[in-house]
Amino acid sequence: MAKILVAEDDDTLRDLVVRALNDDGHELTVATDGVAALDALNRKNSEFDLLLTDVKMPVMDGIALALAAGRDHPDVAIMLMTGFADQRERAHGLDALVHDVIAKPFSIDQIKGAVREALVQRH
Repeated sequence: MAKILVAEDDDTLRDLVVRALNDDGHELTVATDGVAALDALNRKNSEFDLLLTDVKMPVMDGIALALAAGRDHPDVAIMLMTGFADQRERAHGLDALVHDVIAKPFSIDQIKGAVREALVQRH
């Protein structure tokens, strides 16, 4: 399946996403903030198929991470997660770069479906 980098600072939500995507057979790497995620992207030299990142995180937010990832790793699909309407508006300014913005809270089926769609459209 796909290699996915999950950047999420909330432990409970991160665990839910990891469990859901593991069930679908994906290989996951997790980061708790944008800097750690960008470091993982750079270390793995763009071997990820998808970056799934929260928008609001400490150190480096998901918007800054998406911009850096899009610039330095253009082959990686990018999907954002947010529970804040104002953050969704900021993310929609990145339509050319970001595949989708999924609103929190979401179900396991919703995140699995959104990831599947992002991966299919990537190829």
